[in-house]
Amino acid sequence: MNKYHARERTCRQGHSHHSTREAERCDELTIMERAKLIDHLQQQPVFELQKKFEFDGVKYRAVQYIADFSYFENGKYIVEDVKGMRTPLYLLKKRLFLYWMNKRRMNFNFLESD
Repeated sequence: MNKYHARERTCRQGHSHHSTREAERCDELTIMERAKLIDHLQQQPVFELQKKFEFDGVKYRAVQYIADFSYFENGKYIVEDVKGMRTPLYLLKKRLFLYWMNKRRMNFNFLESD
């Protein structure tokens, strides 16, 4: 159990997830992919919002946004996050991610579910 009382769960495909709801959503999306309703389903896709850099001798790590899932539905790229607790860090990274995707003129949709 983590500090937000979510328990690690494994979905039917054997992937480890941060919550029961996330594992259930993985099962749902897998069924949708098998039924050819979606394609290119990815678990935990990583988006590098800012590259690592060095300034005045101090090294800064890259800023990454890690979503729960991404896939294509009807030709549109979907990024999905299953959230129970929307922390200030999550809200900031989400905002940076949406700006980053919009700036690239990506045809995408961002889904957030509880």
